[in-house]
Formats: sequence, C-alpha cells, structure tokens
Amino acid sequence: MKLNEIRDNLGARPTSKRLGRGIGSGKGKTSGKGVKGQKAREGVSLNGFEGGQLPIYRRLPKRGFHNLFRKEYAPVNLGTIEEALVSGRLASDQPITIEMLRAAGLVRLNKVDGVRLLATGEITRAIHVTVSGASAKAIAAVEAAGGTVTTLLPVAPAEAPAA
Repeated sequence: MKLNEIRDNLGARPTSKRLGRGIGSGKGKTSGKGVKGQKAREGVSLNGFEGGQLPIYRRLPKRGFHNLFRKEYAPVNLGTIEEALVSGRLASDQPITIEMLRAAGLVRLNKVDGVRLLATGEITRAIHVTVSGASAKAIAAVEAAGGTVTTLLPVAPAEAPAA
C-alpha cells in the first residue's frame, strides 16, 4: 500500500456537485441559480421572507408577557457551599458574601442580579452568609447548624394556612 493509493470508504464522503461545467452537465452556466436577481447573487439573506406573503412569524399569535425588568438570580445550594468549605475554596471563619462565592467559582454567571440560597444538600457547620435572597428551608437549615443568613432583599412573610 502506498500513500497515493489510500482512499476513503465508499460513501464516506459524498461527491460535491460540480457547478458551472457546461450545459451538458445540467448545472452549467447559472449553476442552478436561475437568472439574475438577489437569490442568484452571493451572500443572499432572505430568512423568513415568503415572497410577499405575510410571514409565518407575523401570522401566528404572540402569547404571554415578557418582563423587561425581570431580575435573574444565580442559585447556590447548601450542599455546594459545604463542598467548597471542605475543599478549602471558602473559609468558614469569615462571613460568606456574593463576591466570595463568585471568587470560589460557585457563581459563574456575570449577568445576574444576585444570588439566591437554596436548601438542596446538607450544611454541617455554622456559617454566616450574606446573599440577595434565600428560601425559608435554607434559612432554617443554616440556623439549625448554628449560623446566620442575611438577605439583601426583604423576605416575604410566610402565609398562614387557610382554615
């Protein structure tokens, strides 16, 4: 076997259409693009154009509401904080802030409005956390371990069940 005899397996690489190779090829002269016009040129950009008919994205009804002022919060679980404490990425002797969580790699998104503490996982040591918001279960779990949670946003009071 020689290097110039090596070939792909049959059908591994489809043969490309040879355009503009005479009228006998069936794809000669205009190369299957018709005559003149925008679609015969290079760099055609007609996404969503339906030939003057009202495009489908305008025919279909729009549903729902998109709030321009919605706030995005990055979720951080108690189990993730515990793992970071064990691995040494976070120190348990000082208060944990949003900047510390970002530096430890627990909050990766830069375009978030804050951090929300969630109760997934276990926390075994007393920590002092300052975050944008926290779930009631997360606050209870941290306080049960002997720590505190300070939220930068006001916490909504829990509603009493209807009798």
